[in-house]
Amino acid sequence: MPNPDGTRSAELFERAKRVLPGGVSRNTLLRGGHPLYASQAQGCRIVDVDGVERLDFANNMASHIHGHAYAPIVEAVTAQLQRGSAYTMATEAEVLFAEHLCARSPGFDKIRFVNSGTEAVMAGMKAARAFTGRSKIAKVEGSYHGAYDFAEVSQAPKPENWGEADNPNPVPLAQGTPTGVLEDMIIIPFNEPEKAVAILDRHKNDIACIIIDPIPHRIGMVPVEAGFVSALHSWTRASDALLMFDEVITFRSEVGGMQARFDVQPDLTSMGKMIGGGFPVGALAGRADIMDVFVNGPKGLRLPHSGTFSANPVTMTAGLVAMERFDQAAVTKLNALGDYARENLTQTIRLADVPASVTGTGSLLRVHLKPEAPKNYRQGHPTPNQLKALSTLINTLYDEGIMMIHTGAAALSTGMGEDEIDQLCDAMHKAFLSIRDLHHF
Repeated sequence: MPNPDGTRSAELFERAKRVLPGGVSRNTLLRGGHPLYASQAQGCRIVDVDGVERLDFANNMASHIHGHAYAPIVEAVTAQLQRGSAYTMATEAEVLFAEHLCARSPGFDKIRFVNSGTEAVMAGMKAARAFTGRSKIAKVEGSYHGAYDFAEVSQAPKPENWGEADNPNPVPLAQGTPTGVLEDMIIIPFNEPEKAVAILDRHKNDIACIIIDPIPHRIGMVPVEAGFVSALHSWTRASDALLMFDEVITFRSEVGGMQARFDVQPDLTSMGKMIGGGFPVGALAGRADIMDVFVNGPKGLRLPHSGTFSANPVTMTAGLVAMERFDQAAVTKLNALGDYARENLTQTIRLADVPASVTGTGSLLRVHLKPEAPKNYRQGHPTPNQLKALSTLINTLYDEGIMMIHTGAAALSTGMGEDEIDQLCDAMHKAFLSIRDLHHF
């Protein structure tokens, strides 16, 4: 196959397409004619195989809290690798990391490690079913909870199939999703407690748990409202159901996760991404009596669970180093940088005179090509013209030396400062100008 643009990345992609379906193992890497291939990265900067350096605001989809090749992690992991990468034995590293994470949140009595956020959510849903003896799970329309049949329901509904706003349809993501999966998922609107409770009441005796992402990226990175959390928590108490937080992305928001901002605690919490210090990780934490479904106790082994690489010492070592250094001072400093970024991006939007807005909280943000920040999935759903404009925006940012998540989102790292945010805003201004006259959105 000919190399379309003469770059090393394009050449690698042509080779990849011969051995990988679509040329990749995760579709989020696809952009333009081909994905870019990384050569090396350090701190908040990444260099591709063609030698182009960019500021990295994607941080491997929010999984790097200290940026790339963070020296304390590299040193600790190197030492562990010399002792072995995984064994058919438990390790002290798992105990140390579990103690650390449980100490970060009063809602974490016990914790179990897995290998991804998807696995953590899957384990949480199964634990809720095992504990309650019920099968149905409720989730917010448009929320992303990983690549798992039940979690995928209504992850990406469209106007032609999403149904009434007050009673959203359960919509499959993948072709071939079993009908029974759809029947066991209850879809509720975001940040509308009365409407959500009305839907939940119709399934009061069948719901095992409600799962919510407190800053749902796919919905628009709009923080969940305290009143919504309180209403769902009260409903679960009255209905003998559980409340689960998906903090795979959002645990970075506070020392104890986004849940620390609310007066109520979830029963279960799934985590992943940045708690692994740059290595594959997932974790499920929660109340001791619920977590005991993993234990062969008086009620038997209600949830058999294992995983070859779960709690491997490399990830446990990297995660402990990363999280010990992401203490209250680091969280406060990074969240302040997030405030600085959102304020300056909002000013950039005004200067460029484009219909755009910024959402997010803590060290997370997202730029929308909509004049008013969306409040839910349906308001944030992009039009075809907005999708084209966003693609142009992201491509222009890449050309200007800035790498963002392709939805227009960014996850900051501790290696960044105001200079990096200023560079982002300068590049964003040029990107806004590039789309202002090209696209009607």
